[in-house]
Formats: sequence, structure tokens, C-alpha cells
Amino acid sequence: MDSPSYWQGSVGARDSDAARKDIAASIIISAALTVIITVPTCLLTPWIVEAMDVPAEIAADAADYLLVVLAGTGATVLYNLASNILRALGDSRLPLIFLVFSSILNIFLDILFIVPFKMGVGGAALATVLSQLIAGILSLIAGIWRNDLLRLCRNDWSIGRRILSENLRLGMLMGFQMSVMCIGQLVMQSSVNGLGTTAIAGYTAATKVDQLSVLVNNAFITAIAAYVAQNHGAGDIGRIRKGVWASLLLTEATDVLMMLIIIIIQPFIVPMFVSSPSPEVFIFARDFFLVTLPFYPVLGLLCVYRTSVQSLGNSWAPFTACIVELIARCSASLLLGAFFGYIGIVFYSPLAWIGADAIVIPEYAMTIRKLATGKP
Repeated sequence: MDSPSYWQGSVGARDSDAARKDIAASIIISAALTVIITVPTCLLTPWIVEAMDVPAEIAADAADYLLVVLAGTGATVLYNLASNILRALGDSRLPLIFLVFSSILNIFLDILFIVPFKMGVGGAALATVLSQLIAGILSLIAGIWRNDLLRLCRNDWSIGRRILSENLRLGMLMGFQMSVMCIGQLVMQSSVNGLGTTAIAGYTAATKVDQLSVLVNNAFITAIAAYVAQNHGAGDIGRIRKGVWASLLLTEATDVLMMLIIIIIQPFIVPMFVSSPSPEVFIFARDFFLVTLPFYPVLGLLCVYRTSVQSLGNSWAPFTACIVELIARCSASLLLGAFFGYIGIVFYSPLAWIGADAIVIPEYAMTIRKLATGKP
């Protein structure tokens, strides 16, 4: 819900006044959108659980978890906003420190709320929200202490319509990009829910581990976004090309490594998340990995090139790619699921990645060529 690539360009161009105003605009927009999103989603929580076809025996727990997480949207926004600002200003160390701190704190609070306090699923959700809130506050305090650009004065909040509209435009496009994954996930989860609690258990166990790849790719996304935007602001196209290529090599190598690790530990994954699992639970988890793992390198391509195109100021190609992703995810979950069952449903991510790659990779090549030659 913030638009970091826009003011990263200001930082790259060494325009401190513009960077401060863009940061202020991002804060205002993020705060406003947080309120707009949090209130209606909290009110609609019972309807969301019902629409997702959650089995009756776990519907109450699902509603409790969802309500707490949605009510804590502001904590997530604060943490992401503070981390993105710090990275845009060239400080990647502090966000990493607070990310590790947040993860460890989340685990500690999970145990505290669930075991001695007996708060159940709601306690797990509260642990996630509190860990993000504390990490966000600490990130903001540390950033203000270490960087003058974050010490905003009264004049920095005097933001013109152009700055607000540009930040809002990019922020909404980026927000939609993130929402596509969430919408597709909801559609897929609803399809899996219709297969019963055994399918839900196997799918959930597999996706818990699959999220590790998401975190790894997000780290490279954050790095290349700041790198490309700042060098674009500085007008150094050569460094952009080298940086994107280096990021691509690192991302692909890491994704392949993640594939190998998951293949090795795959038999031990389900017991980590499901007590006394049936053989069917293992089969559902195995089928998820069988479909998804071979396409991790395709996801790596998408992460690097979509982020690079967006950081170069081309917002409509990533937007179009998101539309393609959404169509592919929904088609796989609903149409392929109807014909091929669970296997068809879990093809939702690979199909989305392939479709989006077909748009952003050629667009990156054309955009970088235009910038290098100076052609409009």
C-alpha cells in the first residue's frame, strides 16, 4: 500500500526535498488505505469464511484467525512501509535485523499465547500481528535515528496534488499486484476446502513450507526494486543491466536450492504441522510439491523482471501481468479443478507464473533498450 519505487528514484537522483515529500505522501496514503481496507473486511469476516466454503468443524477457528489478522492490517502496513523506506534509503541491514527479530518474536508469542494462555487459533493470529507491530515501530524509530531524510518537518507534509496522485497511482497498481495473489489464493483455498478436511490438512502443510520460497524471493524483490529505481533516478542504465542479471542468477540459484531442500525433507513435512496424519494427507502434500516445485525457476524469472520493469517506471506491463495471473489462477482453481480435481487446482500458481513471464520479460527488454538509446 505504499509506492516505494517512485521515491527511490528521488533518492537516486539525490533530490532530498522531493524524497521527503514522497515519503510523507506514502505515509498519508498508507494510513488512509489501511482504514479503508480494515473496517469493511473486519465487518465481512463471517461472510468471507462462509464464501470460502470452510468446513463447519473448523469454521469458528477460521473466523477468529481471520478477524484478528484483518484487524491488525495496520501493523503489517507499518512494518512493510518502514522496511521499504529504509531499503530505499540504502539501509538493507536494519530491515533484515528486524525481520529476524519479528520471526523469532512471532514464534515465542505463538508458544506463549497457545500453550500457557490457551488462546488457540486467535492467539496465533495475535502473535503474528504483535510481532509485526513491534518490528514496525522499532524499524521506524531506528530509521529516524539513523537517517535525516526520515526526520520530516512541517514543510515536508505540504504535498501537492501531483505528488499525491503519482504515489497513489503507483501504490494502487502495486497494491493490486499484491492483491492478485491473495484473490487467487482465496479462490484456490475455497476449491481445496470443498475437498474436505484431509485435503485442507495436506495442502496447508505443503504451503507452509512453500512460503519459504516466497520469503526468499521477496528478499530479492526488495533488493532489486531499490537497486533499479535508484540507478534509474541516477540515469545509470549500465548498472541496471548488470544488477538485474546478477539478481537473476542469485534468485535462480536460490530457487533451485530451495527445490532440492524441499525434495529432501518432503517426507517429514506433514508431521511437522499435522498430528497423527492419515496417508491421504501425505498424498495431498506430495501432489502439491510434485506440481509446484519444478516451476520455482519460472517464479524467479517473474520476481526479478516484473520488479525491474515496475522500478523503471513502467507500471502497466506489471498491471497487465497481474490480470493474466488472476485469470490463470481462477481458471486453474475452478476449471481444471472441475476436470482433474486436486491436481488441477494446484496448477494455479505455475500457470500464473508462465503467463505473467510472457509479458514482463519482453517488456523489460524493450524498456531497457529504449532507455539506453534515448528513444521514447
